[in-house]
Parts: sequence; C-alpha cells; structure tokens
Amino acid sequence: MVEVMASRSRPLGGRWREVVPAALRWGLPLLWVLWVPLAWWVEPRESTEAQLDRDLATGQVVAFQRASGWADDGAYWGSRPRPQYATNGGMLVWTVSNGQSRYIFGAQPASESYLAAPDPSAGAEPSWRDAQLTAISGAGPADGGLAHRIGNVAALLAGVLTVLWLGRLIGGAPPLVGTRWFWFWVGLLPFGVGVLAWTYRELWRPPPVPVLGRGSGWRGLGWLILAAVGISLLVSVARIVFGTTVVPG
Repeated sequence: MVEVMASRSRPLGGRWREVVPAALRWGLPLLWVLWVPLAWWVEPRESTEAQLDRDLATGQVVAFQRASGWADDGAYWGSRPRPQYATNGGMLVWTVSNGQSRYIFGAQPASESYLAAPDPSAGAEPSWRDAQLTAISGAGPADGGLAHRIGNVAALLAGVLTVLWLGRLIGGAPPLVGTRWFWFWVGLLPFGVGVLAWTYRELWRPPPVPVLGRGSGWRGLGWLILAAVGISLLVSVARIVFGTTVVPG
C-alpha cells in the first residue's frame, strides 16, 4: 500500500516541479507589467505653484495637506511614498481628480498663509488660493480617494510578485546562476529590476548545469549597490530630459 501511494505521489510531485516554474515564468512578468502603469500613475510628481493655481481654478484638487517630507521614500521598491504630515511643513501635496498626486517642496514663503498657521493679529483677508485650500483641507488626506485605491492595487500587485519570487527563491530548487543570497540582494533593486533579472536568468534562460563559481551573497550585495546607483542616475537624467510628468518621483 505504501509503495502504491509513493508511486502515485511521484508523478504529482514531478508535475508540480514542471508547472510551478512555468507558471512563474509567465506570472511574474505579467504581474510586473500590471504593476508598472499603476505605480507610475500614482507616483507623486513635483510641480509648481502655477500648476496648483490652475488645478484649483478648474476644480481638480480633491485633497490637500502640508508635509515635512516623505515618510517612507525608498523603503521598498514596490511601496509608494507617503507624505509626512506637518502643520508648518514646507512641502505641499495635493491630489487631483484623476488620481495623480503633485507636490511642491521648498522654503515656506511668509506671505502664504496656507504654508504656515495664519496669524490672527495680521488682520489681512485670506487670498483666493488660501480660501480654496482651507475649504479643501478638510476633505481628507492627500492620498485619499481614487489615488488611494490605485495605490493599494499597485501595492498588492507588488506584494504578490515579491511573495511569489521569495517563495520560489527560498523554497524551490537551488538557483543555478547565483546563490540564494546573491539573488536576494539583486532582487531588491528598484522598480523590480532584480526580480525580472532573476526570472530571466533562472527561469527563462537557465544554464543546463550550475554555473562554476556562481555569484555569492557578497557579489549580489555589490551588484545591488552599483546597479541601484546606476538606475538612480538614469532616472535622474530621464527626469531632466523628459520632465516630471513622464518620469515622476
């Protein structure tokens, strides 16, 4: 009886060893492709006061808040930066009706009452912009509404992608090109580039046998540092060339 059960379980295990890599080979890139446009859409974009005035004039601003910076900028490649609320913060973050967020970061002009707490003794009437922002500020945080829902979907896709990749990396067959630690560090590269690299080298184009002298954890850490710097430089140059509308951040 034991032998019969064992003989039945071996083909099932063999099928799983074939099905799982094939599913991940297509599933991981698909999840990444679904994540990219959503994450790009809700990524905060640096803007100008003139754009803020235009958004207010057309009634597109649905939420607004003051902040002192980003609470978790760069904490995880799939995460979305959250503004750190501060009453007298020098960064202004607002969300428009299409779900995109924009911000202005800089010193606080003393003449702008929406950047700092108004002085009751001044006696001056609030400007049109101040009045509009005062009315909107009670609507909710700047990442609410449509932007919040899109951001949640993007974070869910990134989380599922990461869990599947880590599950295969830790619980699956030993990788052929590098050690588990090598791919762990490489997988932390921004924008999911490292996960795509692992998918390509280990699932799409794996070598027939383990690579002699395959990448170690220290080599993976080195690649993480060097490639992260290179990606950051490329993004910075692209933002200068194409503008923050195309390359947000």
